Amino acid sequence: MNKDNEYKFFANCALGLEQLIVDEIKEFGGLEVVAGKGTVEWLGGLNSGYRACLWSRFSSRILINLMGFVVKDADELYQKCMQFKWTDHMDVTASFAIDCTLSGDAVIDHNQFASLRVKDALVDYFREETGDRPSVKTTRPDVRFHLHIDGNEASLSLDLSGESLHKRGYRVAGGMAPLKETLAAGIVGLCGLLEQKDTPALVDPMCGTGTLLIESALILGDVAPGLSRSYFGFLGWKKHDQLLWDSLIDEAVAREDAGLDRKWPFIMGYDADPVVVSAARQNIVRAGLDEVIQIKCAELATLGAPAESGFMVCNLPYGERLSETEKVRHLYVAMGRIGREKFNGWQFGAFISNPDLAESFKISWNNKHRLYNGSIACRLLIGDFTEQEQTDFVWHLRDFEPRPEVVDFANRLRKNLKKYLKQAKKEEVSCFRVYDRDLPDYNFSVDLYEKWVNVQEYAPPKSIDLQVASERLNGALRVIREIFGVRSDRVFLKKRERQKGSKQYQKQDNRKKMYPVREGDAHLLVNFKDYLDTGLFLDHRPTRLRVGQETKGKRFLNLFGYTGATTIHAAIGGAAATTTVDLSATYLQWARMNLSFNGFAENNHRVIKADCQDWLEEEKELYDFIFVDPPTFSNTRKEKRIFDIQKDHVRLLELAMKRLDQNGILIFSTNFRRFKLDKKLAEQFQIKQITENSIPFDFKRNSKIHYCWELSHK
Repeated sequence: MNKDNEYKFFANCALGLEQLIVDEIKEFGGLEVVAGKGTVEWLGGLNSGYRACLWSRFSSRILINLMGFVVKDADELYQKCMQFKWTDHMDVTASFAIDCTLSGDAVIDHNQFASLRVKDALVDYFREETGDRPSVKTTRPDVRFHLHIDGNEASLSLDLSGESLHKRGYRVAGGMAPLKETLAAGIVGLCGLLEQKDTPALVDPMCGTGTLLIESALILGDVAPGLSRSYFGFLGWKKHDQLLWDSLIDEAVAREDAGLDRKWPFIMGYDADPVVVSAARQNIVRAGLDEVIQIKCAELATLGAPAESGFMVCNLPYGERLSETEKVRHLYVAMGRIGREKFNGWQFGAFISNPDLAESFKISWNNKHRLYNGSIACRLLIGDFTEQEQTDFVWHLRDFEPRPEVVDFANRLRKNLKKYLKQAKKEEVSCFRVYDRDLPDYNFSVDLYEKWVNVQEYAPPKSIDLQVASERLNGALRVIREIFGVRSDRVFLKKRERQKGSKQYQKQDNRKKMYPVREGDAHLLVNFKDYLDTGLFLDHRPTRLRVGQETKGKRFLNLFGYTGATTIHAAIGGAAATTTVDLSATYLQWARMNLSFNGFAENNHRVIKADCQDWLEEEKELYDFIFVDPPTFSNTRKEKRIFDIQKDHVRLLELAMKRLDQNGILIFSTNFRRFKLDKKLAEQFQIKQITENSIPFDFKRNSKIHYCWELSHK
């Protein structure tokens, strides 16, 4: 400090927020403002330091420099600090704490040891001066000093903030990974909210405990973020200017009163977790913003824009664990899709940790900022939701002359396509079967999934030469590529054969490539390479659509839930809650990805890994709609248990019906062609055969593709 009471100050911050603080400090009257890495320094009167403590939205701590000196080792550090006049800044009755940071090739390599030497010097100084010593207090001391050593240059400062400025005083509870208030303010600041205070609406679709919205409202209302704090480090400092501080508080209160009288934008936060929503509401009340910010318990999939334009900002799940990365990727896809569909024209700020997932949103970003949430390197992406012109994919068939040996297959495929493409267009279906072993010599099925073709070859009879079967298949694949006019990378081939033992669960490949398809209002993920099935049983399409139409407000249970496609239809249809049970961790992870891909969280949509019969034995809840689609046969190596649909279906359905509400409906389906429903079930329940209505148009040629019944209580 100099004789004119001009001080040197430092503001510490998270990396990436430095320029925001530079702009603040200039407004506070700071001079010669210079930004470093995670720090901003300036010269100014005490007024600028006090204003920084009260008004800085982005700084973590504000320090006032007391002395700088060169030091070569710990002993010299002690000697230099013994020479410092500590009594100018504190009394012997005051409590104190010493913090230390090291950078560069510091001459002392342990910060706690350096802190200890400063503490020793301070205590020994007071013993010599007063015959007594002050006490150390690590939490909220009267004064907190900070030592920084860079190489051989040391700087001793007083921490004016006392504790981190992110502690605004309004947080009652934090979520699993709450944003620090200073970082949240930085996010909305970098998004441009400081320059767009006239925005008509502000929405956080995954608001957690509400920090982003609270910080936004503090900015919009011109509220000093430090106004609710009861503790600052300078309050116990001997040179504290109470009159100056009181005047700044009076000014801040006046500005808050004026700001709260402004015309506020619509500010709304949503979260799927009711516990977190409750915490957010408590924080908002503590911040005095309960008349400004609304919080509702809702999922991304259910949101709609409250105004023609506005700003959406959110701290999205990071997916740091490998098992969650794909789930998060599909959530980001859903966020971009829902934003374009329902928030067209809105600005969007997304805070994420994995830059590799930035393209998942399918948004052209106007700005990208590198930020840190603690030690996690993150990105703030800023762009606009711009509705993209969507054109449904349409197959355009090509004429060509097939070779004589495949002309029969080509003619049959053309005939089928003429019929099924027309019907699919009428029913707005994009995933359907166009060939199903119609000709004995061509023993495979052909399914269309949007713009992809999936061919499933069935093992030929032993009487057929394998070389002949292979040549026929290759010829048919050439026909498929020619008729559809597609490259080979859009045609997938799998070989189906009877699976025995654990082989039925083995992977076919390991590419983990998911392809998005549409079924009704549901967006579903399919896989053409890794598993025997794609993840979407096409023959159950009418049942899935029915579930979506009949589960609004109901509790839905999906037993043997597979990849959760039926659950997605229930969720989109407005089910109050869904539960999906399956023993396969792989399929359940797939179901979770499907939920994320449609903007649903697991708070209202339970995904449970369990043997369905064991789970039913323990479950106590009742459900309004139950779908049961068990495998024909399965064995679990770990439990050494065998499930046989014919032998075990009675017990399974009896258990399931115990979980069905008195006025509920259970749909039971099986693909076992020789299945016979046990007659004694009809003695207990009302049973209706619905197979005919459950088979879609593209499977009518095969009336035994599955059987389906509707069960209810008598």
